[in-house]
Amino acid sequence: MEKSRMTKSIPAPAVRRLTLYLQHLEELLARGAGRISSRELAESLQLTGAQVRRDLAYFGQFGRRGVGYEAASLAGNLREILGADKTQSIILVGAGDLGRALARYRGFPQRGFKLVAAFDVSPKKIGKKIGSLTIQHIREMPAIVKRDNIRLALLTTPATVAQEVADQLDLAGVRGILSFAPGVLQTSKPLAVGQVDLASNLQQLAFSIASEE
Repeated sequence: MEKSRMTKSIPAPAVRRLTLYLQHLEELLARGAGRISSRELAESLQLTGAQVRRDLAYFGQFGRRGVGYEAASLAGNLREILGADKTQSIILVGAGDLGRALARYRGFPQRGFKLVAAFDVSPKKIGKKIGSLTIQHIREMPAIVKRDNIRLALLTTPATVAQEVADQLDLAGVRGILSFAPGVLQTSKPLAVGQVDLASNLQQLAFSIASEE
């Protein structure tokens, strides 16, 4: 089955859990782990062994009953499934406080991502440096997306312009956006959008805390 067709039939929560499995496996490998059982992998993430086995079964057969998984091999398979076995270039649109903080995040290379360009519209920011990157005007974005075959973008603009910028990214050929702007973006397929709403997440946490008091 083609990967694009297979991915459509896999529940999104299962894909999200794969990233947690990979993160934990990498921690175990750093400590010299050789094999791990589904139960051990599940307990570290407050799941069940059956859940781990179901999630992995969407992608193939990786372990042996009663023996478990060879940690390095399973980690390698998960990296390939998630596309983390090769470096993917990403761009940043919106060089405000949050954008600058993300641009300085050192965890991207460890997860297979490389931030290659940053864009804004403010004359006060264009030409300034974020780490090794020089902030460029967003009008330069389509040419760079095409030249470097960029498929992923981080969107950290104000909510008032987020939809407009998302449309520009779509037209430029970007296929995936991780948006930190409040509100839901209206996009056309096959553009995929992930939403990170910090305020909403904090409100949900506050509700959980209040319900326990």
